[in-house]
Amino acid sequence: MKFNRKRNIGIALGGVLVVCLLLFSFNRDEKLFQIDKNLDIYYTLFRELNLFYVDEINPNDLVKTSIDEMLQSLDPYTNYIPESDMEDFRFMTTGEYAGIGALISKHGDEVVIAEPYEGFPAQKSGLKAGDVLIEVSGKETNNMSTEDVSNLLKGPANKVVNVKVKRYGEKKPQEIDIVREKIQINAVPFYGMLDDKIGYIRLSNFTKDCGDEVKKAFIELKEQKGAKSLVLDLRSNPGGLLIEAINIVNLFVPKGEEIVSTRGKVKQWDKVYKATEQPVDTVMPIAVLVNRGSASASEIVAGAIQDLDRGVIIGTRTFGKGLVQTTRELSYNTQLKVTTAKYYIPSGRCIQALDYSHRNEDGSVGSVPDSLISEFTTKKGRKVYDGGGVVPDVKIDLDQLSSLSIHLVRDFMIFDFATKYASEHKSIPEPEEFEITDDIFTSFKQYVNEKGFSYKSQTEEIFNELMETAKEEKYYSIAKGEFDQLKAKIGHELNKDIEQFKEEIVEMLTDEIVSRFYYQKGAIRSAIKNDKGIEKAKEVIKDPVVYSSTFEPGKIISLNY
Repeated sequence: MKFNRKRNIGIALGGVLVVCLLLFSFNRDEKLFQIDKNLDIYYTLFRELNLFYVDEINPNDLVKTSIDEMLQSLDPYTNYIPESDMEDFRFMTTGEYAGIGALISKHGDEVVIAEPYEGFPAQKSGLKAGDVLIEVSGKETNNMSTEDVSNLLKGPANKVVNVKVKRYGEKKPQEIDIVREKIQINAVPFYGMLDDKIGYIRLSNFTKDCGDEVKKAFIELKEQKGAKSLVLDLRSNPGGLLIEAINIVNLFVPKGEEIVSTRGKVKQWDKVYKATEQPVDTVMPIAVLVNRGSASASEIVAGAIQDLDRGVIIGTRTFGKGLVQTTRELSYNTQLKVTTAKYYIPSGRCIQALDYSHRNEDGSVGSVPDSLISEFTTKKGRKVYDGGGVVPDVKIDLDQLSSLSIHLVRDFMIFDFATKYASEHKSIPEPEEFEITDDIFTSFKQYVNEKGFSYKSQTEEIFNELMETAKEEKYYSIAKGEFDQLKAKIGHELNKDIEQFKEEIVEMLTDEIVSRFYYQKGAIRSAIKNDKGIEKAKEVIKDPVVYSSTFEPGKIISLNY
């Protein structure tokens, strides 16, 4: 009897197994059928459009649009990279391209040099910020996009590209021959000492070998400059290569320490990344500066440093990108950059802020709800949370730019005044010493007025919309008196506003003018002296009690600046 019972159980289990296999096979075959079916529909639809649509269509553009829209429905990081964009994609990951080494921007119908990079062909050939590119390689650039002009400026290294430029204050255009070079943009635009004991490293992106750049800077600051503590600035760093984030954390934590792990639908993306090299220093006090623009690899570094209680994170909540992308080769020299996994920092939390897998009914993407946010603990037992970026240990409330300042930048008032100022001055004091004097500020006010600059604040724009709506709905005549009173109260006078927001305008003018004479490094050197984030980092890192108390379980530091 026992034998028969066992035999029956075995038969039953075998039957269940067969059913499961059949269901799995059916589901797989059904999915493959649906794929084949929809691809066939797409092909026949496209063929009919191409044959019968009333106007001529561009097949390449149409397919590219359909691919882009399809991928956009997943998340903004899964992208199709056509062959024409491969050079730009390589630049994003390596920081390297062949060209003249300059940032360009659109200024009305013209394309201007926004910033020539120090030490590269554009700067060595005499190009200046503010120069208008009239022609590149004999082609007129008027009404061209910056992308079109950029493609003309790029090309094989060691080849000459001829540019014709119009310079402020000069009547005749200049023709300049520039020999293209391989351009490698430094991921560390500046490092140095904030005082006799605190070192500082600014990291702008996570391109190939940036970990080596940070290591070189850190060793020099520690061994040659005498740094006893470090401020690592990751503000507005959008991220980049995962492996470089791991390499940078490895500089500060013991070999074998887990830094980050990834998990995806396909098991090959389930990986644990640990420190594989001997660190440079595991005890030196560290402050990491972050803001809303710190994303992806920046958040891995900041999050790992926080989870391992290795340093203090200072600033504002980071962006919240906890998704990992991998590139896959497609046919005809194209590629797919596809989200394959989520990353998890040492405490086990994922800091992805937006939930792309569960969209709202209107297609919009919502944040991870509070009900799904989980609590985790750092190495020493501090409470940390997932669901939306890295929350700093020391928070800084940063002031938002006024509407006036935003419009001054958007309308190139700051940029054009700096161009004018640089054309009238051969030199300025060192970046740390240069200041916007009352005379310079008065000249700026006169310049803005002479150019006929005007703007409407966001409050005014919303008020005007309300007034127009009230007129359409026949309410305006009833409340005309109240509308007139409110309009008088929220109206502004340009010169009065310029004085009111003088502090932030002075900061922008200083940055733009200094960069004309000392380039990016000079602008960073100048900005450091009045940087609220750096001042707070110095304050925390200099006080052993405040610094060490950050890592005490149950104690939350939230110092508003």
